[in-house]
This record gives sequence, C-alpha cells and structure tokens, in this order.
Amino acid sequence: MDIVDTIKEQIESNTVLLYMKGSPNQPQCGFSQRASQAVMACGKRFAYVDILSNPDIRSTLPQYANWPTFPQLWVAGELVGGCDIISEMYESGELQELLNEAVPGES
Repeated sequence: MDIVDTIKEQIESNTVLLYMKGSPNQPQCGFSQRASQAVMACGKRFAYVDILSNPDIRSTLPQYANWPTFPQLWVAGELVGGCDIISEMYESGELQELLNEAVPGES
C-alpha cells in the first residue's frame, strides 16, 4: 500500500481524525496542543496520527490535502483545517456542533 492509500484509508476509517505532532496527551508543539485540547474538550472520541513518527505521512499529507501545515483536523472525510480554524470553531461552538453531527449519541 502506498502512502496516499494509507492516508485515504486513515481518513475514511476514522470519523474524526487529527494529524498532529505528538499525541493528545503529549503534544510536541503548541499548535498541536491547542488543536487537540479543543477537540478533546468537545467530548467526542477521535483518532490521531503522530506525524513525527510517520515521516512519509508528514511529507505527503500537505500535498494530498492541499494544506501546508499541521495539525490537520479531518471530520467525516473532509478537511476542517488547522490550529487557528479549529480554535475559532471551538470558541464559537461550531466545532462542538460539527462533532455532534459526525459522532451522534456519544458524549
């Protein structure tokens, strides 16, 4: 399986997926920390991929997504955006609404 197929499979098999540096409990940069905290605060289960331990994904995903930076939040197969967008959506309540729709019945 080539790396683009791996990325597609990850996005398709995880309703909420955060590509980040490190893990939600041990983020390796401030942007990844802010993004993962916003997603965790919404109370929905999500998957993550540590791009630091996956250099092929780190180098390929920006071209695949047409989004140059990390973190990247994907919900229901669609790119939501990076740290600033995630933070703004969290502050406005939009992120909670989006995740409630994507992952109904879980809290």
